[in-house]
Amino acid sequence: MSGDDRRLLIVEDDASLARTLLRSFERRGYAITHAANPNELSALVEAGRQFDYAVIDLKLGTASGLTCVQSLHRAAPATLIVVLTGFASIATAVEAIKLGASYYLAKPANTDDIEDAFGKSQGDPDVPVEGRKSSIKTVEWEYIQTTLAECDFNISEAARRLGMHRRTLARKLDKRQIR
Repeated sequence: MSGDDRRLLIVEDDASLARTLLRSFERRGYAITHAANPNELSALVEAGRQFDYAVIDLKLGTASGLTCVQSLHRAAPATLIVVLTGFASIATAVEAIKLGASYYLAKPANTDDIEDAFGKSQGDPDVPVEGRKSSIKTVEWEYIQTTLAECDFNISEAARRLGMHRRTLARKLDKRQIR
């Protein structure tokens, strides 16, 4: 595929990161379109815009990037979608793949990582299975992420379901952010 044929959609609410990704992928010959939220993505999909590749942030302000993965995959199943997140968990990775993402990357990830992920549209049965046990903190984090996904990332509702104060949940989420 020549550079002019590589149409990339970036769905990212952080203007600085979006600009960085945009510049980096443009230098590599991609034609870039940026959407900052699910509504902007919906407008692009409704207008019939087609993309070969997409990078979608998992957390878009108070919205979930999973809805973007789902709508883009429905509109264009051939688009290779990579979910990029600072809130990585097994639960959200599984949901992203089920909804149509090709790959899931935790931040920090650079352009090379993302471009490599585009080439990994098929599973690899030779990936080593690690026998390391999950720590209690990891299990807790994954349970919180599962609950958040079930609540469509509504922190107040997730805190209620988890039986903790909203501020406590917010502090736990802030501690684990990967930027």
